[in-house]
Amino acid sequence: MDSIFFLGLSLQAWATVATLITVFVMLVRSHVATEVIMLGGVTILFLAGVVSEKEVLEGFGSEPVGVHAAFFIVAAGLIQTGAVYWLAQHGLGMPGSYLKALFRLMVPVSIFAAFLNSVNVVMIFIDTVRIWARKLNVSPSKLLVPLSYAATMGGMCTLLGNSSNLVVAGLYMDQTGESMNMFDPLLPGVILTMAGVLTVILMRRYIPERKSPEEQFETISDYTVELLVPTDNEAVGQTVEEAGLLSVRGGSLVEIVRFDKEIITPVPADEFVMGGDRLIYAGQITEILELKNTHHLAAADHHVWSIDEIDSQRKMRTAYISFGSDLIGQTIVQSGFESDNDVVLVAVARQGQRVEGQPREIILQAGDTLLLECPPKGDERLENNNRRRLTFFDSHFVPQISRRTLTSAIVLVMMFVLSSFRIMPLMAATMLAAGAVLLLKCCRVEHVVRYIEWELLMVIGCTMVFSTAITNTGVATVIANGVLDLCGNNPFVVLAVMCALASLISEFITDVGAAAALFPIIWQQVEIMGCNPMPFVISLMLCVSISYSTPIGSSTHMLIFGPSSLRFTDFAKIGVRLHIIMLILCVMVVNLIYPMYK
Repeated sequence: MDSIFFLGLSLQAWATVATLITVFVMLVRSHVATEVIMLGGVTILFLAGVVSEKEVLEGFGSEPVGVHAAFFIVAAGLIQTGAVYWLAQHGLGMPGSYLKALFRLMVPVSIFAAFLNSVNVVMIFIDTVRIWARKLNVSPSKLLVPLSYAATMGGMCTLLGNSSNLVVAGLYMDQTGESMNMFDPLLPGVILTMAGVLTVILMRRYIPERKSPEEQFETISDYTVELLVPTDNEAVGQTVEEAGLLSVRGGSLVEIVRFDKEIITPVPADEFVMGGDRLIYAGQITEILELKNTHHLAAADHHVWSIDEIDSQRKMRTAYISFGSDLIGQTIVQSGFESDNDVVLVAVARQGQRVEGQPREIILQAGDTLLLECPPKGDERLENNNRRRLTFFDSHFVPQISRRTLTSAIVLVMMFVLSSFRIMPLMAATMLAAGAVLLLKCCRVEHVVRYIEWELLMVIGCTMVFSTAITNTGVATVIANGVLDLCGNNPFVVLAVMCALASLISEFITDVGAAAALFPIIWQQVEIMGCNPMPFVISLMLCVSISYSTPIGSSTHMLIFGPSSLRFTDFAKIGVRLHIIMLILCVMVVNLIYPMYK
């Protein structure tokens, strides 16, 4: 039994360590959704008796979860009333050079991210920036990468800026019983943001340039073939499968247009072929055209599709496969996505290049761009039902500027005033603001659900439980003592080591997970050394956001990964350099601003 307590850890402590390592490995190497992996880890800890039912409920009902949920409603009001869209459209303008464009983009984005959360800001700006890049004749990746970086940097400045900041603030309150001020990380955050923006601009030549996936979808006739069935064709009266016309070499039948304009899509295997049918195929054109000879089909007199004006019964939409999507690793047919949503996959682009071959047989990957033929109505249902699978970035929502636009902005300002001057706690202020947004009709109740990131709330709740497990089992104490022995109990060295560790871990798992896992360890170190906790707490907030080298290091990177057609390693070209510079600067700034001892 003594062997179970190897290195001073109990059986439950080893169970905690094993669970966390498994969770971290799966987050890096698995395509399973983050919240599913983390919820599985919490379940194991609960069943193993590491955490109690009460502690699990407290984790999911903690302040960070409540603040995030309420703030999503506030952000929904700002989006629905057009406040942020107005600022985004009027703030970018038409700069005369790429250098000026970076200034025009990164400065306002970093400011917005401090108040609206970095993920919200990127989601709001991403469509605008893609259109802006086309106007400036710049590759979207040259602007989308700076967009993501600026948002994470600006998010360092307030508790609401990045989700990890709220997690750290919540854990701090659990330890001290005191709430952190909304602007506690403001000074070091602003310094790091300014330095980070300047560094990105100076190193702009390292920002990868990738071809936009939409460029592969500019002309639908380039990748669809329309063939006419003569009335005397032997296939007439047979099903498309019997006639060998359904799945053909290099492509697939995505639509039949009858002579009376009836449109059949998706095309079932038992659909009969009729004279005068127009068979529309998607895939590798040269191989599909061989059907003219092998099946005695004729070329149609004109192409019925165009990228700007689709047939009134159907329309084309572009979507990107998100990280953690259950579409990854399988074909669209295997997933059942087409039949479930009445859509047809027409083409797939990967890293800016259209993937050759039959689209419906392509094994899908994270970041792939899909061109889908969709029904004319039901956009909102399609997006809401598939948020976990796909991200649609071709929505043409145009908010109407009205008095509610100003109202939503005033609500946001009042929320910050109430919290910053400690008139009321942060959670109370955000909940009051959320209620005001709904009561003043800045956002309809039925639209709120679209803007609440339920997956993120679940992840935050899980991380709070993990942090509790690390503390209760003594894992935090053992690791803290080990680091202290290694660093000779020198608080400055300990701070530097923990900053490096936090930034490294956050490159491979979520910043929220890294913050929750390391906070109890850092807190134990602070108590043992008798130091002022603020330099360690603030440095943890900042360092888990210094994740610029991989697309999985930040939720904002994941959002721009598909639209920018980046490869996984592209972030490293500028990200590694930026990571090192920001890490060194963070350690220096924190040590200069906060005294190590009270």
